[in-house]
Amino acid sequence: MKHLQPVTRWMLVGSLLLGLASCGKNAPEPAKPAASATMAAEPFTVLATSDLKDAQPLEDMVRQATGVPLKFRFGGTMESTEAVQTGQAKADAAWFANAKYLLSDPQGQARVKLQEKIMLSPVVVGVSESQAKALGWDQPEVANKVTWAVIAKAAQSGQLKYALSNPATSNQGFMALMGVVASVAQKSEALTVADVDRGAIAGFIKGYKLVGDNSTYLSEKFIEQQNTRVNAFINYESWLLSLNQSGKLKEKLTLIYPHEGVATADYPLMLLNDAKRDQYQKVVNYLKGDAAQTWLAKTTLRRPVNAEVAKAQAGLFPQGSMLVELPFSTDRALADGLINAYLNEFRTPIASTFVLDVSGSMNQSGRRQQLVEALQYMAGDDASLTGRIARLTSREKVWMLPFSEQVYPAVAFQVPGVPKGSAAKGLALQADSQAKQQVLGQVRDFAEGLQMNGGTALYDAVLQALVNMNNERQKNPGYQYSVVAFTDGENNKGRGLAEFKAAYASLPEDVRAIPVFMVLFGEANETALKELVGVTGGRTFDARKASLYSVFKDIRAYQ
Repeated sequence: MKHLQPVTRWMLVGSLLLGLASCGKNAPEPAKPAASATMAAEPFTVLATSDLKDAQPLEDMVRQATGVPLKFRFGGTMESTEAVQTGQAKADAAWFANAKYLLSDPQGQARVKLQEKIMLSPVVVGVSESQAKALGWDQPEVANKVTWAVIAKAAQSGQLKYALSNPATSNQGFMALMGVVASVAQKSEALTVADVDRGAIAGFIKGYKLVGDNSTYLSEKFIEQQNTRVNAFINYESWLLSLNQSGKLKEKLTLIYPHEGVATADYPLMLLNDAKRDQYQKVVNYLKGDAAQTWLAKTTLRRPVNAEVAKAQAGLFPQGSMLVELPFSTDRALADGLINAYLNEFRTPIASTFVLDVSGSMNQSGRRQQLVEALQYMAGDDASLTGRIARLTSREKVWMLPFSEQVYPAVAFQVPGVPKGSAAKGLALQADSQAKQQVLGQVRDFAEGLQMNGGTALYDAVLQALVNMNNERQKNPGYQYSVVAFTDGENNKGRGLAEFKAAYASLPEDVRAIPVFMVLFGEANETALKELVGVTGGRTFDARKASLYSVFKDIRAYQ
């Protein structure tokens, strides 16, 4: 196979080093110089992607060293990108794993005044050691020649079953998909929509077994399901190194650095507020200095951009592999087309039950209207970055299961698929068919017709949803199944939590593959709902301090 020509080559032991998150035991914190007497009263706010939460100790470190009162606010990749593009970031700076998508848009370019790369980490493939041996990837001379195309074939054949953050919402997921596209196209110049090999993407997606929106959630699920449902994890090098050091895995991961190229997160810190330029420069100078770079390398396992620190800390990272940086296309149509095609054509289609509280308390404080608007938003036509992620997608099956003091019959909707074309290559954006528009309209009408009265039999409803979903899964296994449950109050009818747990334990083992996502709203019992999720898998989402439709958007990234 003809390999891509290198855009950037570097040795793992060289000065350009890469990294990941949350590890590095016993890493010494750098000395903290005295705080400046001229510390600014207002914080220097940074909108950061959620994978940078492990770097939050930098708030105190920067303040102590420079006097700048650094303050992080965390969000998802796409929602944060959209906030910067539209001028709604409400931050002085932004810190993303990668800003190439943002800066491929004129709006994004206009918002960013300055940018500086702070650290590095490539997107690589971590394979359970036993599976790496079965594939013949355990020997360095073989592993160093594994390409994205080879990885895609292993996924298509069922040998590689991987966890990956949603390509429509996360940088590492999107860049993994782009790696397959670039590898199969065998091009060193910028890729275009016409270069996309649809068959290669479809094959790669067949191995995608564990979906989520952030690495923390995926890591928890990967640890539970390693070597049963999944045997590989595609993520930043730093995250995989930290998992190997955590002692929580059933067996360690062999890291595969695709031979023809990797996509590197270079973590640019971007100035958005030009009035804070002086503070920005102080923060950058500190973050690129020896003390911070050493702390980042040892604590987060991301590779330093500071050459001297990179040389001193080279032993923290795998060595001996020559890496090539994959070219990133500046063709925005390719990025948007790839995300749209993933959502509507390539990914495993979604099948989910929305368990909807229609008890009498939902008539209070505008709660009914918030629920109606959230459901209608999902069936709407918002073409924004986050809007298209939240929207019901082609081939999707949805059951709406209302409950109050009893569980009502589920109402089913099925969104038609995209008409199949004959082209083996390319991505053609297609308008919604009349049939799809009709189904989306039916969902909106259903939401508008919800009536609220009675008590709250939450656990009966969730159990019924799981039974129904498991039955559907047995008949139609080619879907990604989940339950989304919403309530504004405490359970006061039907089963209690203990009875639910007993009933859940008696269900077939297969039901454990169906996560339950709980939405906290109104006076819902947070402790009880988190305990329920602890039993069923999934996670909780808090709609008490955010709009309900925005929380529903977050949930969609986990389906």
